Amino acid sequence: MHALSALLARCNAERRSLAIVGGDTLRAMLLPPATESVLLSTASLARIVEHCAADLTVAVQAGVTVRALAQTLGAAKQFVPLDAPHADRATVGGTLAAGWLGPRRHRYGRPRDLVIGSVAVLADGTIAAAGGMVVKNVAGYDMSRLYAGSFGTLAVLAQINLKTLPLPQRQRAFLARLPEGTRERAAAALAALAAPPAAAFWIDGFQSAVDGDEGDDGRLVVLIDASDAALERSTLDLRSALGRAGVPETRIVDAGAREAFERTVDACVATLGERSITYRLPEGDVPPPRNAVAALELARAHALRGEAIVDVMNGDAFVRVSDLDARALGTKIEAFDDALHAREPHARVVAGEHPIRNDLAVFGAPPPAIAQMRALKARFDPHAILNRGRFVGGI
Repeated sequence: MHALSALLARCNAERRSLAIVGGDTLRAMLLPPATESVLLSTASLARIVEHCAADLTVAVQAGVTVRALAQTLGAAKQFVPLDAPHADRATVGGTLAAGWLGPRRHRYGRPRDLVIGSVAVLADGTIAAAGGMVVKNVAGYDMSRLYAGSFGTLAVLAQINLKTLPLPQRQRAFLARLPEGTRERAAAALAALAAPPAAAFWIDGFQSAVDGDEGDDGRLVVLIDASDAALERSTLDLRSALGRAGVPETRIVDAGAREAFERTVDACVATLGERSITYRLPEGDVPPPRNAVAALELARAHALRGEAIVDVMNGDAFVRVSDLDARALGTKIEAFDDALHAREPHARVVAGEHPIRNDLAVFGAPPPAIAQMRALKARFDPHAILNRGRFVGGI
């Protein structure tokens, strides 16, 4: 911690920019760092500081991977639903700094809602602690949550304190092919269940990355987290609801349910090398998966291949557009990017390795609070050394 503080203080005094890296799994959500930036990796901050199982709290350093945290908590039958892609490499600090929104947030809350304290190193090297290890101990503005979603532009997260949850006794996945005309009815049936599933995805494409067989209207991957007593009842309700929506068969997966869920989450940011770009469409007023279907139609209109993963329970969607090679994608993607943002102003690029990606509207339209965001940046990092120019609005 003190070495990190000294590095920031030195870079701040010398006005040298820092590029902050965790597991590097969500790097495409930011613009690339300036070539002169000093690389700051949190990999060495990989210690679980304290786990108070009886109090349902845990303190971890920022470089702890999501998988390592899950394994530690799992031994005590607890978990934290970060649900980040590539959990074996994704770090807890990076997941929170990126503001990643997991597909189980409708049930367990957003990752930032689970933060109860933090230790951060400010741009001038000051070590700033906020909150603690007690749930609901924060009075006034919660600084720890301010850092979530700021992409390291305000401070470097060094330690995060989280509240944990009891681990569900059972997980069960469901895979279903969708016949023609059942897409929206099936999604509506899942959303209307009295006991909503932990996660539900409508998928079009991603054949080699996500489990299940494609129907005329795509396919579903659904996850239930439940007690032994509730599992069979939830299973019956889900299959009955899908049957009424016109889905004739639902395959149950018990062994490997978590893995099927994680493969779906991983696919949300999976690339096809330099020949694909993936956008995240925000939650909106349009019932899912209608927003993604419109984006797929737009892709076809621009002679691009489109694939989609829609988070049915929360309403956002991941749309990957691609072409046969990088050159073909490069000739079409800017026009598609303009057309997509005319329809979805806040669509954001979340994955893509093509060099032209940096010329796209990576962050979409600036948020309404952009002036306040710039003011915070100026207050926390007046010399703009932390991830300089990599975030929305040039922050």
